[in-house]
Amino acid sequence: MNDMRQMTTLGRRIEDESFSIIDNEAGPHSYSPGEWQVVRRIIHATADFEFKELARFSPDAIAEGIRALRAGSPVLADVKMILAGLNEDRLAAYGCRTHCFISDEDVIAAAREAGSTRAIESMRKAHRLGLLNGAIVAVGNAPTALLEVARLVKEEGARPALVIGVPVGFVSAAESKEAVLELPVPHIAVRGRKGGSTIAVSIIHALLMLSADGVKA
Repeated sequence: MNDMRQMTTLGRRIEDESFSIIDNEAGPHSYSPGEWQVVRRIIHATADFEFKELARFSPDAIAEGIRALRAGSPVLADVKMILAGLNEDRLAAYGCRTHCFISDEDVIAAAREAGSTRAIESMRKAHRLGLLNGAIVAVGNAPTALLEVARLVKEEGARPALVIGVPVGFVSAAESKEAVLELPVPHIAVRGRKGGSTIAVSIIHALLMLSADGVKA
């Protein structure tokens, strides 16, 4: 038992039953055991089995995500909602610090001056501060943030440890995820318009569970 589980006996029983239902109703799949832990937690968070068909992983995504967590890598989010949902104690146990710059005054000013978005400028700030390299980057809300991360990787040599690309929306959401699938860095994404901060949180929590369970990175 680890501290990512529910804290009460009844809570654990409900969680275990939920995952049992998911496993039974999902049926056969081609995911690796580690990948399935991520997908089933997404389904658990959303009650949406379509994510079984939408989730995509680079071959090294699970191993690199676990390695980054165990190494105490920073976690960079596009919105504060992701940070609010994360298990801070577990992240702190590994030495991981969380960052979100979208509400910083300099980011807002830069977005207004450049005619861009706060999400874009927040990722540029992270890159200037040297936080992108080796970080777990989680984007659950802003497609422009994800597109900027893709640009920084391709054009400026940024090398995150893992990119989690799951923004929800209608404008550029699907396109931003397709851009992530082409990146030469480890990545997890869900194709199409569906996504959200809750999904980004569930992916990181699944990786924390795998890390705590002693899965080899």
